[in-house]
Amino acid sequence: MLGEYRIQGRGAAEIAADVERAVGAGELEPGQTLPPMRELAARLGVNPNTVAAAYRTLRERGVIETAGRRGSRVRPKPATTGRERIRVDVPEGVRDLADGNPDPALLPPLAEAFAAAAALSDRAPVLYGDDHVEPELARLARAALDADAVPDGPVAVASGSLDVVERVLAAHLKPGDAVAVEDPGWGSLLDLVPALGLRTVPVGVDDEGPRPDDVRRALDSGALALIVTDRAQNPTGAAVTAPRARALRAVLREAPGTLLIEDDHGHGIVDVPLHPLAGATRHWAFVRSVAKAWGPDLRLAVFTGDAVTVDRVRGRQRLGPGWVSRLVQRAVVRLWADGAVDTRAVAASYGARREALIGALAERGVTAHGRTGMNVWVPVPDETGAVARLLHGGWAVAPGARFRLASPPGIRITVSTLTPREAAPLAEAVAAAIGPAPARTYV
Repeated sequence: MLGEYRIQGRGAAEIAADVERAVGAGELEPGQTLPPMRELAARLGVNPNTVAAAYRTLRERGVIETAGRRGSRVRPKPATTGRERIRVDVPEGVRDLADGNPDPALLPPLAEAFAAAAALSDRAPVLYGDDHVEPELARLARAALDADAVPDGPVAVASGSLDVVERVLAAHLKPGDAVAVEDPGWGSLLDLVPALGLRTVPVGVDDEGPRPDDVRRALDSGALALIVTDRAQNPTGAAVTAPRARALRAVLREAPGTLLIEDDHGHGIVDVPLHPLAGATRHWAFVRSVAKAWGPDLRLAVFTGDAVTVDRVRGRQRLGPGWVSRLVQRAVVRLWADGAVDTRAVAASYGARREALIGALAERGVTAHGRTGMNVWVPVPDETGAVARLLHGGWAVAPGARFRLASPPGIRITVSTLTPREAAPLAEAVAAAIGPAPARTYV
């Protein structure tokens, strides 16, 4: 029931906007049922088709869902609210291990690179109609992709990994189509898919990446796209191994029409080899962001893919932002050319921090996962209670609800700034918050 809230509006756009605003403000809560279309139309004095159009818009925006004869209701995790609202407010004096950020001390200084890029841009300013990709950036990116056996394809640039994913999905799919996503998985991606009017189909994950049987079930059930994180999976730290890659390629070859998107945001902070899946289907995209190793504020990702996919994305990009700043591209080229980040040292540093915490947890009977990257995932029986007890003990961690669809509860601990002295007391606090747990998988 809707309780005290009464939907307002005369046109479809007004009705949809009113519901979306109410959901975002918490006046309509997840799971609440909306009035039947004819009932709402009679109350508002409008044609039932007007309400039907409003509900259709809300479904396409990921705000509501249709539950057959039970009618329409607010999605359990509506796109308008976003998973970023499922977070912990960190009081002063509490150690923040919930933010998912890289260690600022491991990021390179940017002033010199931007000064060099600005000087070059002063001599040769970029104007409308110029090439949208810095040639040297494309050359360096393609060389790195070749070294990792990513299939040949044109190189393009976008404003981060999520920007690429959004544009690729929009280039191939239409509202109502289904997308197979990792579960647990990246919260922003789990928000993006329904916001585009697409349906999420969860795929279980273990330390070696997406489970092949789950991928096959998702594709057999009608999923038209699959999104895979190759390394440093958020939140579990999973990385696709060579045997797992072979198994996943075999599944994908059985469904060659699947749109495959691979996110290698861990490039530059991981110490395990890449095992790409690209090429197993007709349409694919492979994206690498510079955020984790070179700085989130650079807002740049390079990507490649089959010619049709890249051309569609470039065409749509030209109608929107046009291009990613060539000044930023030139600064990234300078950072890469100067070796501003010792990627092996960064990977080793994050690895040591993960292993210290996972080892300390294991000594206390707590199973945790974190094969690569900067996060550790801990399955827990009571997510809300564990987060609250840790916060009371001086540690802020991320609730697993930000990253889950159907998988069991857990907490994510970002270890990027964890010091050696903190591993043992943190593990002690986690063990006390959740109690010793038997070994288990997290899907």
